[in-house]
Amino acid sequence: MAFPTPFYRWRPHPWHGLESGPHPPSLVNAYIEITPFDMVKYELDKVTGYLHVDRPQRSSALPPTLYGFVPRTFCGRRVGAMMPSAEKGDGDPLDICVLSERPINRSDVVLQARVVGGLAMNDGGEADDKIIAVLNKDYFWAEVRDLSELPSVLV
Repeated sequence: MAFPTPFYRWRPHPWHGLESGPHPPSLVNAYIEITPFDMVKYELDKVTGYLHVDRPQRSSALPPTLYGFVPRTFCGRRVGAMMPSAEKGDGDPLDICVLSERPINRSDVVLQARVVGGLAMNDGGEADDKIIAVLNKDYFWAEVRDLSELPSVLV
């Protein structure tokens, strides 16, 4: 789906048109594609910047956190080289999982997230790392600064 060039003046593209955050890498913006209530997997259309339906979720399990990406990031050759078992990066922005005490039940939103760690992931030979973060200013997670401080069952 292509839109005329003037369209881009009115809506910033979530991947390229938004800032990475106020203090990356510790405090970043996260564009949310999927919520813990979504039975459908949504993906950002790289041309238009709109969410599109990718597929129904493949199991009855719901996503455990808000899920999206950090704008202006890229999982390419350099990221792939950091994982010896990967052939390359997945070619997408860096994924982020954000914990929030309160339910956020809609996607296509931007929030500020405080990074507490990450998980190295290999998806079919492609590096597909996940940043783990907490919603900034969330009182429940306010003291968490490191992945080790989260409940292991949640991680």
